[in-house]
Amino acid sequence: MNVYDRMAELSVTLPPPPAKGGLYTPAVRFAGNLVYVSGCGPNIGGSNHIGKLGAEYSIEEGADFARGCMLNVLAALESRVGDLNRVKRCVKVLTFVACADTFYAQPQVANGGTKLLADIFGDENGLPARSAIGVNVLPGNMPVETEALFELIDGI
Repeated sequence: MNVYDRMAELSVTLPPPPAKGGLYTPAVRFAGNLVYVSGCGPNIGGSNHIGKLGAEYSIEEGADFARGCMLNVLAALESRVGDLNRVKRCVKVLTFVACADTFYAQPQVANGGTKLLADIFGDENGLPARSAIGVNVLPGNMPVETEALFELIDGI
């Protein structure tokens, strides 16, 4: 199925690619058909979420933030490769969760982003290897940040 048709079925719309927050490349293609997407935060369309999970935000809000991060990751990926139909599979996702010292639900937060990938690309191609880690603070005091690695279809 066409990825954009699936996104339309799910009422998923990509935001514009996030603005760079420093001196880096938002998405780098390497080793032929791999694309690494730099860390993206959850802010879309002027939203400005700041704070920590387990303090200002709940697990459910964190999962929504992880989904927003993944939308930004996909926007950066699309900007780099031109067409999300070129994605063969999502290989790896790393989600950072700014959280209180007593917050232990980082994987449940990360589920918000990986569920979106599975919904769009299917379980086999969308569900990546994944890590979710808690950190003291993230840039701009954002609550969640996600980076990802994608494999493109050979020859495209």
